[in-house]
Amino acid sequence: MIPVVCIAGWSESGKTTFLERLVPELKGRGLRVIVVKHTHEDADCDVPGKDSWRLARAGSDAVVLHAGKRLMINTLLPGPLGLDGVLSHVVGDFDLAVVEGFHDAGYPKIEVHRRGSNQPIRSAGADLLGMVTDEPLDVDVPQFTSDDVAGVADLITRKLLNRRRRQPAQETASIGG
Repeated sequence: MIPVVCIAGWSESGKTTFLERLVPELKGRGLRVIVVKHTHEDADCDVPGKDSWRLARAGSDAVVLHAGKRLMINTLLPGPLGLDGVLSHVVGDFDLAVVEGFHDAGYPKIEVHRRGSNQPIRSAGADLLGMVTDEPLDVDVPQFTSDDVAGVADLITRKLLNRRRRQPAQETASIGG
């Protein structure tokens, strides 16, 4: 399975706006990116101004919208899926899945936090890779401003993509040794 990073945060924290800047940065590095957006609301795909439309316009190779019992491309599902189930329904050759939502999934997370939100950090724990924030926070992970998409892309590359690229060489070395 391809590497997955979840962009977590509370409603109205700026997750989609941040993703609109992060996706072109990742694409500019030659990556094929799929964005998976999760919502609990009833939703339609490709409505101008809506998040899935905005993320497609940001340059994603694919945008998947999971909303309750629907997985956009209008595939009716028997019930809600976990993130692994959503990813198993996607066909394609992608380098990275960037997920907005699925806060409880056991994947690495970058949380978007806004000053004055009066909300606790949503993703504390070992899965938290970094924070995108407009105020210093008392957390033991790298912190970035919302404009530092290059820094976040560097973190994703270092923590998720470089490790994946090294694996085949390590496997080959162990086969011959």
